[in-house]
Amino acid sequence: MVLFIGPLYSGKHEAAKAYAEAAGKQLEDLKVCEDAAALTDASDAAQYDIILYTEVGSGLVPVDEEERKAREAAGRLSIRLAEQADEVYRVVCGIAKKLK
Repeated sequence: MVLFIGPLYSGKHEAAKAYAEAAGKQLEDLKVCEDAAALTDASDAAQYDIILYTEVGSGLVPVDEEERKAREAAGRLSIRLAEQADEVYRVVCGIAKKLK
């Protein structure tokens, strides 16, 4: 599985498409999770070829306790996804940087 992480509208989808095409495939032919936040558990990730994950947590810490808990859970999920992934790319301004 390949994980693409980055802020909202950072170019993750386009980076995943370029990655697929470089491998001689079409993104549409791969099993892609475009909303990793919808995964109930990191073990669900194994069924996907590519996962797009919108980062949260780079901004201000929410005042609301429930929002903080959701943000912390999202961070823990991203860690588990990155551990499982064969490759991890962080995408910012349309530029994909390989992390793993």
